[in-house]
Amino acid sequence: MVTKEKLRIDKYLWSIRLFKTRSLASEACEKGKVKLNGGSVKPAKTVNVGDEYEVKTEARKWLIKVTGLVHNRVAYAESLNFYIDITPEEELDITKFQPSSFHTGKRLSKVGRPTKKERRDWDGYME
Repeated sequence: MVTKEKLRIDKYLWSIRLFKTRSLASEACEKGKVKLNGGSVKPAKTVNVGDEYEVKTEARKWLIKVTGLVHNRVAYAESLNFYIDITPEEELDITKFQPSSFHTGKRLSKVGRPTKKERRDWDGYME
């Protein structure tokens, strides 16, 4: 991919797939969730090769080092060529996925509302 000289941080974070949309990346910058050398950055901040950013997403906290610039969103496997994840191991352990807190919206099997068969069985029991 041909790289140009200037690239905004919000576009870069979107193109390497840390954020689903560019507006979410821009919003994260505005809320102070993207930092360079401990200081918050604005969405229009120019990205340079070698910069190290601390990025907080919903899923986890990232510490990335820029190894290349990419202007368009690319496949995940290809996006790994444009940054190095230098997040310490202890940070990864803290943000591990906890299945007990994950909720898909579907109710668990055999929990909650009874099935039609169970309701029929209870009809004879209550009489």
